[in-house]
Amino acid sequence: MTRARPSFLEFFAGGGMARIGLGEGWTCAFANDFDPVKAATYRANFGESGEHFHQGDVFALTADILPTADLAWASSPCQDFSLAGARAGLAGGKSSAFFGFWTLMRGLSAEGRAPSVIVIENVVGLLTSHHGDDFTALCGALSEEGYRFGALEIDAAAFVPQSRPRVFVVATRLPTAGLEGGSAFHSRAIREAAARLPEDLQARWIWWGVPKPPARNTDLAAMLEPDAAVIWSSPEKTEALLDLMAPAHREAVEARMKAGGRSVGAVFRRMRGGQQRAEVRFDGLAGCLRTPRGGSSRQTLLVIDEGQVRSRLLTPREGARLMGLPDGYQLPASQTAGLQVVGDGVAAPAVRWLAETLLEPLVDSKTASLAAE
Repeated sequence: MTRARPSFLEFFAGGGMARIGLGEGWTCAFANDFDPVKAATYRANFGESGEHFHQGDVFALTADILPTADLAWASSPCQDFSLAGARAGLAGGKSSAFFGFWTLMRGLSAEGRAPSVIVIENVVGLLTSHHGDDFTALCGALSEEGYRFGALEIDAAAFVPQSRPRVFVVATRLPTAGLEGGSAFHSRAIREAAARLPEDLQARWIWWGVPKPPARNTDLAAMLEPDAAVIWSSPEKTEALLDLMAPAHREAVEARMKAGGRSVGAVFRRMRGGQQRAEVRFDGLAGCLRTPRGGSSRQTLLVIDEGQVRSRLLTPREGARLMGLPDGYQLPASQTAGLQVVGDGVAAPAVRWLAETLLEPLVDSKTASLAAE
């Protein structure tokens, strides 16, 4: 007998990267996003698919319009949890969109149609926002609706050459036999967050036993467009960038110039002690992709080839590759919009690994349980 494809609801869907990560083995029953550029990108890549995509404010949705599904995925706006932001937490104007999502989940629960599995993905700052109170509130909300839960800190660098740590809170009402245990994704931050929970919530905690993936075999250089196909900065602009580097970073550049060959580095501009600095990394990883707001968020590439140094901005297509998206993925025509879509997304390969090792076995346990009745 052919196994029915599990279905999911995708909230704060952006460009649909969670959908891509879940893959063809899943059916998207409903998707939502407020942003018109992201909504247009979603439709361009997945089509209308009937009436399943709804553009608009999550607070304007009601549970009665939602289909019943196995999984609900929420990658709610992360600015208020970001370590680089103001740390407004769950009271912040953007991350409070989570409550719009949670109102829907409570509505489905009241109707006896709650998803068996919920995944909430966000920045690592979620664990410590307001000294951990926000994470405790989240776990409390899940517990009140009958869910057990656990969290994993997964860095996209395990799958693609981009440093992008994210927290995945996975909650379920299903049996978890065979899915609990140790994991490389139980980071120190996860362990400390779990330890801060009150006893009643600790009793509902699950240590998900998600295994470590095989070693990544690509680096940043493999993601790049051909040199002749991109726009390079002027020599003067490149020199100005080098002048912003602290001595250790400038020395790293000069050492590679002297060594010859080709090296590719990722550069961010940051404020250090009230002074703007350019920091470069040559470890084969891009820094965490961000949306193109403000000078510090624009990631620059530094390419050293046979003693010559050139610089340029990362392209949206390269950003998409760093998120694990195929080259056939349709990006907005505007460079800024393209970077906005990919910078706000979740790395698709991280979702795929979570689906293969945890989400699909969970849903299968529901199918097996029903078959046994």
